[in-house]
Amino acid sequence: MTSSAATPDTIVLIHGLWMTPRSWEGWVTHYQSQGYTVLTPGYPGFEIEVEALRENPEIIADLTVPDTVDHLAAVIESVATPPILIGHSFGGTLTQLLVARGLGAAAVVVDSAPTEGVRVNPPSQIKSLFPILKNPGNRHKAVGFSPEEFHYAFTNTLSAEESKKVYDRYHIAAPGNWVWAYGLIANFKPGHQETWVDYSKDDRAPLLFIAGGADHIMPASVNKSNAKHYHKSAAVTDFHEFEGRSHWTCAEPGWEAVADYALEWALKNAAPPAATA
Repeated sequence: MTSSAATPDTIVLIHGLWMTPRSWEGWVTHYQSQGYTVLTPGYPGFEIEVEALRENPEIIADLTVPDTVDHLAAVIESVATPPILIGHSFGGTLTQLLVARGLGAAAVVVDSAPTEGVRVNPPSQIKSLFPILKNPGNRHKAVGFSPEEFHYAFTNTLSAEESKKVYDRYHIAAPGNWVWAYGLIANFKPGHQETWVDYSKDDRAPLLFIAGGADHIMPASVNKSNAKHYHKSAAVTDFHEFEGRSHWTCAEPGWEAVADYALEWALKNAAPPAATA
């Protein structure tokens, strides 16, 4: 790793729904081996292990997006040199909200859930989220997928046996209200919701969208549409699609290529630290 006053030396990895920081374990080792400090902050209440969250998922049922963004922002602001932010799935949404606050030297969102105003909803996305949306009572619960539902939504490029191993190691329930209030439903509610960002903001970190061509739950078309919403901003916004990759890009075979592409892009485009008086 080449370092200078303007080169980020820390990478912050932000996990998505139905996951914990454990989902980044391969990326942590990969980036640490290159000399980077790697932080994997969990959402408030996600500090415990996967197994403990499965036993008592209700401790995260009432979690809110603003509280989560505040929590993550505090971690990022504690880093001396503005870090690289990388978010997966709903972690991509959170990353966009953090970038809108002026945080990060560069940001990459991988298979990102959309921010408000993205109205592309492919059939595979509706099918993936239907287990959460089919019951209005899920708004007030922590809700997970069955192994079969998870296989379709997350790991459709893996065999059923391989998918079950992923499910057993990583899957947890997630706040159902996030899917109801901040996902597809947000676009049909009046006023700005909590996943709204100012797409025209010029003074933000460069932002890259990485999409998987075989992703069911957050298809490439959703990510491409999300990226296009930033077209009025003078800040850098890029899009790249990896063909044939599912939503499980954090550990699907070949994930190293995605991790390397994300880091190389971020280093190339990283904004220098703001000047201090």
